[in-house]
Amino acid sequence: MDSKLGHWAFIAGILIAVIAGLVPAWNTPTVMWILVILGLVVGLMNITAKETVEFLVATIALVLIGTAGIQTLPALGEIVTAILENIVAFVAPAALIVALKAIYELARK
Repeated sequence: MDSKLGHWAFIAGILIAVIAGLVPAWNTPTVMWILVILGLVVGLMNITAKETVEFLVATIALVLIGTAGIQTLPALGEIVTAILENIVAFVAPAALIVALKAIYELARK
């Protein structure tokens, strides 16, 4: 059951992030909090110890892309930036949980 909840939380988070990026009226603090909570669920339930490094590297790449100045592209720049900002809001809490779990495992050894 936990695996399915984490799976659905991931799918919902990505869909909400993309839709909120495409529909400016959805870019509200409430939607951001939903993305954060879904990200926490994903971090707690989806990422195994074997996937930690790959997940954290992918998260770093997403954060860098999200801050790379894509908004300067004509026409689509603002939309792509909004989508990336929402995805970062979703993935960053998951990365925090995964990083804390990794640090705890390292300290336990």
